[in-house]
Amino acid sequence: MYEENGLAELLGNDRAVKFILLDQIVSLEPPTRIVARKSLTLAEEYLADHFPTFPVMPGVLMLEAMVQSAAWLVRASQDFSHSMIVLEEAKNINYKSFVSPGRSLEVTSEAIRIEEATSEFKAFGRSDDEEIVKARLRLRHYNLADANPELADTDEKVTSDLRKKFELLGGPSALKMATAMTSSS
Repeated sequence: MYEENGLAELLGNDRAVKFILLDQIVSLEPPTRIVARKSLTLAEEYLADHFPTFPVMPGVLMLEAMVQSAAWLVRASQDFSHSMIVLEEAKNINYKSFVSPGRSLEVTSEAIRIEEATSEFKAFGRSDDEEIVKARLRLRHYNLADANPELADTDEKVTSDLRKKFELLGGPSALKMATAMTSSS
């Protein structure tokens, strides 16, 4: 069934390219802010081509890391109510420097607004106290069943997988820390 409508790649079969560009959710304050980290190593496959004698994280992947962090904030804020969260628009993107192996990119996404089907963010990435990249992002959130009710089971599977990834990234721990800090104030 998935092969017919192109969902096999979307759901993460072995032929799909997968880039989870965050290693850890450091801080999570739904619905306002998230901080996540990506530590860059020479083991990153894309560095072999970008660039062989000067390996740096591609700008588009820095942008994707910001999108992924904002998407985690939406999921945490809306209790994983949408299986799909996609970039609708990125604007005012400003690349200021490079991230090379051995450094970490710390990504912060701050919500301007999170509504049922769309959200907007100010996002930026820093490394060693230096701003590397910043952008304004607009995301769209939906379920596959919105367009085709037969895909409700697929939405459920995707959401379940996302909850597992959220746990692996430390999302629940970051959420508990934020809750504890708020209640002790």
